[in-house]
Amino acid sequence: MPTVSVGRDRLFSALGRTYSQEEFEDLCFSFGIELDDVTTEKAIIRKEKHLGEEQADEDEEIIYKIEVPANRYDLLCLEGLSQALRIFNKQDEIPTYTVAEINKESMIKMHVKPETSLIRPYVVCAVLRDITFDEASYNSFIDLQDKLHHNICRRRTLVAIGTHDLDSLEGPFTYEALPPADISFVPLKQEKNFRADELMDFYKVLPKLRILYFCLPVFFFFK
Repeated sequence: MPTVSVGRDRLFSALGRTYSQEEFEDLCFSFGIELDDVTTEKAIIRKEKHLGEEQADEDEEIIYKIEVPANRYDLLCLEGLSQALRIFNKQDEIPTYTVAEINKESMIKMHVKPETSLIRPYVVCAVLRDITFDEASYNSFIDLQDKLHHNICRRRTLVAIGTHDLDSLEGPFTYEALPPADISFVPLKQEKNFRADELMDFYKVLPKLRILYFCLPVFFFFK
């Protein structure tokens, strides 16, 4: 089962109350998930680096590692998890999402070049409006995107998701297939500008990023 790591205090704030560990374990059991571990950010980093145990500081953020069902992709982030638990506790109603009615003249379009459709035949785009991120929610969103890449997207072999700030972009938008040497950009979490052929060589030495080919790109534009 997938495991989601969330800050305990942020989770309790989103749930609208504080729980003892036993109370929260009971809530998880009733809902159908499990509190797998209680740790801290520093302890997680030390474990990843195979370092020894260290006494936790009192001011360290407590991290809850929660096991969720493999088919509940909505629970893979703090926001989705807290929403589901609030609905389960009858604090909130089940939300209803709608697609806005937009006339074709004002609709943002993604233009797919003919040569692109030969090798990447599908692309899906959506604009999500009235979205505001702070540092914590942005990091949570990127972490969710990464989790989706690794499970339902089959490590990007089926789908790759891209997210962009629409306030900083201006159309027209095109989906193009270019020679690797003609593509240049700064990848996420990197500071250096790479050509596509250089980037593939760079990723070859990173085991988690070796699989980079995909069939269906999905682009989200936030405004």
